[in-house]
Amino acid sequence: QVQLVESGGGLVQPGGSLRLSCSASGSIFSRYVTSWHRQAPGKQRDLVALITTDGSTDYANSVKGRFTISRDNSKNTVYLQMNMLKPEDTAVYYCYIPGASWGKGTLVTVTA
Repeated sequence: QVQLVESGGGLVQPGGSLRLSCSASGSIFSRYVTSWHRQAPGKQRDLVALITTDGSTDYANSVKGRFTISRDNSKNTVYLQMNMLKPEDTAVYYCYIPGASWGKGTLVTVTA
């Protein structure tokens, strides 16, 4: 089963930026829709962004204009560039492809 590894989280002030990375063994991201999800404490896991095999993207309304999902096939990595971060973006962020196991995620904390 495919293992996904998220990284890049951290502590940032409101208005700041972070770039999350999702890596996997093998060239899989170009063959599957890849998505980022997040789960805040006590809340359900929600879809944040996705990128299709042809590079089309879609975003949750709450992050449109602030987050950008992208893919580097040569590095087998999918990114989530997060700008203008808000305290409500605080959550554990996960990447996902169909059939994979959920990874451990990476924690993003936005606080002054």
